[in-house]
Amino acid sequence: MRRGIIAALGLALALPALADRGDARKDMQDAAKDAQDTVKDKLHTDSGAKKAKRHAEKKGRSVKRSARHMKNDVKNDLDIK
Repeated sequence: MRRGIIAALGLALALPALADRGDARKDMQDAAKDAQDTVKDKLHTDSGAKKAKRHAEKKGRSVKRSARHMKNDVKNDLDIK
């Protein structure tokens, strides 16, 4: 459990440096929520319905994060600010 928390904190602190400045806050929030979900999964503290909802939300965050990063990559390729 400690490893998961430490890894989540490290990831949350490292993401703003790697991400576009406008999306850094969103990435950091998503990383924190993903870390919470990972801890809940390891502790088995929720029921099936809550777990399914949480996993769906996590998948949605992942898709949004990928879209943000793709958008930023396209902007960088086209030299758009």
